[in-house]
Amino acid sequence: MQPQQYQMGGYDRAITMFSPDGRLYQVEYAREAVKRGTTAVGIKCKTGVVLLVDKRVNSRLLEPSSIEKIFRIDEHIGVASSGLVGDARILVDRARVESQINRVSYGEPIDVETLAKKLCDHMQSYTLFGGARPYGTALLIAGSESSPTGPKYHLFETDPSGTLLEYSATGIGIGRPAVIKLFEQEYKDTCTAEEAVLLGMKALHTATEGKFDMNTVEIGIAGEYSKKHTSKKESESPNGTKISTLSFRKLNADEVKAAVAKFSKTTPAKKE
Repeated sequence: MQPQQYQMGGYDRAITMFSPDGRLYQVEYAREAVKRGTTAVGIKCKTGVVLLVDKRVNSRLLEPSSIEKIFRIDEHIGVASSGLVGDARILVDRARVESQINRVSYGEPIDVETLAKKLCDHMQSYTLFGGARPYGTALLIAGSESSPTGPKYHLFETDPSGTLLEYSATGIGIGRPAVIKLFEQEYKDTCTAEEAVLLGMKALHTATEGKFDMNTVEIGIAGEYSKKHTSKKESESPNGTKISTLSFRKLNADEVKAAVAKFSKTTPAKKE
């Protein structure tokens, strides 16, 4: 009986081994790591793409500023992560290198979709060979691009298998089901960046059962957030061509505090 039990339950011992029903259990375990991670949401609006993350500060002894879940990749691209933060940091470093290689080779910023596909190709390669494990993290990749018809905005979601999907609004992490349900009901593609931030906060509020404040939420935007804060940047390629892009930036503490205060006014206090 023991050899039979080993045979039936040994399909997760190597990433290269398929189960009889065509599943890679190690990839599914990596997806579970993402599902247990903190909630991150991305929302595309008229003037950009907004990323919001619940940083989940579990101890008053912890410095909230030391928790980083939103990363700037290039002037016009940023990512939010959920799952194993160490794995996400390795992917962020790789994405930054790919972005700089593109600037040196072609003299222009990398396309958002091109970078997303390069990262997913790398993640997928870790499902093919033994001796390594899949990345236990998922990313929301937000970015802006210049085009003859005006700026274009993209929001991509990756997963440990290397799958790449583009969304108008989505979420990853432990609160994904609640976030997706809310977005399906309330998301509008005509919303402004400020409205997208409030909708994202409502999604985090729903996913975390109201347990967040300005110290536990992190916000980034690719594009324009408000008229007071312009995010258009001019850079020069090696051949002397000037390139204008809408940059990605993380909102500072005052902006996050103002956004949380505005959201609190529109949200009734939860009864105990």
